[in-house]
Amino acid sequence: MSKKRSQARHYAVQAIYQWQVAGQNIKDIRNQFVAEQNQKGFELAYFESLLHGVPAHLDELDELLRPYLDRSIESVDPVERAILRLGAFELQYHSEVPYKVVINESVELSKLFGAEQGHRYVNGVLDKLAHQLRESEINR
Repeated sequence: MSKKRSQARHYAVQAIYQWQVAGQNIKDIRNQFVAEQNQKGFELAYFESLLHGVPAHLDELDELLRPYLDRSIESVDPVERAILRLGAFELQYHSEVPYKVVINESVELSKLFGAEQGHRYVNGVLDKLAHQLRESEINR
């Protein structure tokens, strides 16, 4: 698990949250984060993949998550919603990242940014989704 990739996820969650809440343009959010952060401290290409990928595949990601949620995606806390969407995107489109890394990183982000027990919810939902999307990896 690369520290630079972890930092890219950290910034991507913040950026996706900002996009969800403020409805700001993705390109503007990207430029803001790049200007404010030390680019050597995170993997810019991965940050961009996450930041652009989640909105581009939003309907699909929400549909993937839906069976594992106990409420509508819109009712999920905005921080956990951003983390769930990010985790779902990685599980679906970044198969080079082991599913355990995706879940662990998502749980850690939930502990950092989310509600007190939000990490448990994120863990449960992404674990179930991983069993759907990464069955062959899990059964190895």
